[in-house]
Amino acid sequence: MILPIVAYGTPVLKKKGSDITPDYPAFEQLLENMWETMYEANGVGLAAPQVGIAIRLFIVDASPFADDDELTEEEQKQLTGFKKVFINPQIEESGEEWAFNEGCLSIPDIREDVYRQEEIQIRYWDENFKEHTEQYSGLAARVIQHEYDHIEGVLFTDKLSPLKKRLIKGKLNNIAKGNIDVDYKMRFPLASKKR
Repeated sequence: MILPIVAYGTPVLKKKGSDITPDYPAFEQLLENMWETMYEANGVGLAAPQVGIAIRLFIVDASPFADDDELTEEEQKQLTGFKKVFINPQIEESGEEWAFNEGCLSIPDIREDVYRQEEIQIRYWDENFKEHTEQYSGLAARVIQHEYDHIEGVLFTDKLSPLKKRLIKGKLNNIAKGNIDVDYKMRFPLASKKR
């Protein structure tokens, strides 16, 4: 079932997610719905807060980036088939920062350069609640950090300079009010209409 993605301004997007256990109610159905929702919206990642649930869960399928000719062969290899579920993750280490143009399904039609760590080490549990500790770099690390921020109650717009924030304030207000056209299902905090 395709779930509505909550838009900028919805309180759950600013709330830190809670850890979950293997007996989380209807977990498999939630995961299935999140994958379906993410693919319907042409996303490469989706966090539970983006579908209105403040838990520490996100999914990533960064394989569409594997075809980018500007990436090194090693980066393309890392992204090929890169599809994962991250439960109760903790980022333990990070490297140097680099800028990259980002967008977000909860903040449609806004893209800005965001500085993130180039390398990360992350400890998490997969969909079978098996623990992993892995290292990622480049775009894989960036996508993970973007989704990780969601479960920490942080949006990519929070990382922008005060000037950039002022420049996009009107666009953000329009998103919160639902004054935007999107081709996927969304729920807006300041609008009565649903899509």
